[in-house]
Amino acid sequence: MNIPTILPVACHTDNVGKGTVFVAIKGKKEDGSAHIVKALELGARAVYVDQACELDDATRNELIRRDTPCIVVDDARLVLAQLSAMAHDYPADKLRIVAVTGTKGKTTTVFLLEHILRTAGYKTALLSTVRNSIGDTIFKTNLTTRQPDYLQAFFAQCVTAGVQIVVMEVAAQALSLHRVAGLQFDGAIVTNFEAEHAEFYATIDEYFAAKCKLIDHLKPGAPLLVNGDDARTRTLAIAVPQALTFGTGKDNSLRAERLSAPQDPLTISLSRDGQSCKYSCPILMGDFNVYNMCAAAGLASCLGVSCEAIAHASATFKPVPGRLEMYTLSNGARGCIDYAHTPASYTSILLTLRALTDHLIVVFGAGGERDKTKRPIMGKVASDFADVTIVTSDNPRSEKAEDIACDIQAGIPEGRIVLLELDREKAIQLAYSHAKPTSIIVLLGKGPDEYQQIGSIKYPFSEKAILQKL
Repeated sequence: MNIPTILPVACHTDNVGKGTVFVAIKGKKEDGSAHIVKALELGARAVYVDQACELDDATRNELIRRDTPCIVVDDARLVLAQLSAMAHDYPADKLRIVAVTGTKGKTTTVFLLEHILRTAGYKTALLSTVRNSIGDTIFKTNLTTRQPDYLQAFFAQCVTAGVQIVVMEVAAQALSLHRVAGLQFDGAIVTNFEAEHAEFYATIDEYFAAKCKLIDHLKPGAPLLVNGDDARTRTLAIAVPQALTFGTGKDNSLRAERLSAPQDPLTISLSRDGQSCKYSCPILMGDFNVYNMCAAAGLASCLGVSCEAIAHASATFKPVPGRLEMYTLSNGARGCIDYAHTPASYTSILLTLRALTDHLIVVFGAGGERDKTKRPIMGKVASDFADVTIVTSDNPRSEKAEDIACDIQAGIPEGRIVLLELDREKAIQLAYSHAKPTSIIVLLGKGPDEYQQIGSIKYPFSEKAILQKL
């Protein structure tokens, strides 16, 4: 089983072949109209152009020469979603789709929810930051929520494979940029909310408004679970009559109580309407995972899965790639890989690891061309918890790694043990040289990524492979 490379409707020339309808989008970095000639050479039979695009003379002449229809539209992103759904005969309408959004916790929650549903007997598919899958077939991905031309092709394959439920992460940008336009969800979770993506949204209120668009995609009466311990997300429970709140607070519709010690694998009691169920997950730890488990188990219950089936699935859940992924190193120390890349995520993961060791070494950087405001904050948070802080690079893209490191170091108070090594592999080796048998070395920011992006080039880079060689 494969997702076709050549699509009936496409916004990238990699997916254009004979008969494809090419949709030229005006993006922040690239103008899709610059690729129309290539699309025509590859066999595109029609072109839709965003009104913001400017066609040069060569492109206009080529369209005329080939007698290819070129339709100017108000919003090419929306048209891409509409045409893609139509081209595949609206496959999403033949599936049940549940969505998870939030600033953090999305990936663990969708992995856990999909595992619960599959263990309960449903045929499932997954769309996530880490990977996509249909049953046991795994596909690589490069975005939390892919473009609608890919999504519709994916849903079509799901229908062919007999999938019943698709569990998907939905990023705020996906809602803002019409990637999920036309999709109606059979259930949804909002994990939490914090400041993020300042490179895309002008204000935190604009970012939250984007997240709130999720409720416009809910089918009538579809369950919505929102984090009731988060002041922002709790407001959504007022807007949606059937919404349920979850969390550890006593006034939540679904109340989770942690039964295990902070340093032990997670066991929670989840209560609703006076009835409680106990769930244990040997590979999850940390208070933040209380919320992830509560959300996944809660929505599964709303979808008709029994407490017994949820408990069995929780007990058999396997680690999520790049999420609190632990390794034992040759000197007895432990290495941990985690995708955390926001101040709140740093606090959650480091608070958990701090309780597990007397010597914590934190290795991290910050992504280039991304929210610069969080860099000094992450520097302070990391140094607050760490015995040794090592600042390095993390996908600097078009920015200088030195400049990003300076932004990070600006937030670290004087007197902290801070080392600078911009070569990320050398930084990991440096951390190992400072480790003792009781140490934990945590590598933050890249998670399951198998690359390091410098400029526009993605170089092969595996933190897992580096740790395994230490």
